[in-house]
Amino acid sequence: MAPWWLGVVRRAAKLIHINFYMQTPTYASREAALANGALYMSCGADSLLPMGINNDTLKYMADNYLVVMGHIGALSGWQTGRQGGYKRLGQTAESAMEVFKMGYEYQENGMMAMTIELTPIEVTNAIAKKLRVPVISIAAGGAADGCEMVDFDTFNMMPKAASHAKAYADFFPWAIQAYSGWAKDVRSGAYPEDKHGYHMDEAELDKFMTALENF
Repeated sequence: MAPWWLGVVRRAAKLIHINFYMQTPTYASREAALANGALYMSCGADSLLPMGINNDTLKYMADNYLVVMGHIGALSGWQTGRQGGYKRLGQTAESAMEVFKMGYEYQENGMMAMTIELTPIEVTNAIAKKLRVPVISIAAGGAADGCEMVDFDTFNMMPKAASHAKAYADFFPWAIQAYSGWAKDVRSGAYPEDKHGYHMDEAELDKFMTALENF
């Protein structure tokens, strides 16, 4: 579905930067990473996000002209099991250095930019300043080169707001109002009106009705 989905998003949002998330099996080997990454970029991706990629595969992709924008700090999905679950990282000097070293190695192996997630503000600031490539903060505060927030947080769609999130709109009340208004009009007959459809040519309608009766 990836090529189709990339095409749909690209046609809808021509100016947006698409950093396409690569599922783990798509970069299980260097060859798979190159083939799948090239396919995604040819279909409209601007960069590729292989979460938790190893340096050998990353370098192979970069050496073959693929644009990789990765991720350091807390990992998402099943990979959180390796670090004991989805949790804050970099709270000790040793842990913070592990996050930095991963980012540095990524940079040196060709990664063009990266997000940093769930690290202390001080660690976020220091790593963003130390690395040459852009570092985008996710739930990490600080003076990174950019900031990312998930739409579910932006539109207040989560059961409980995360500490890093700030809601800028309420999606559900708006959606309830819209759906309730539509349902009310359908039940009362106010929608659809005649103007919401179109009519058949009378001569063709007569032919159709006659054919239907004689069927």
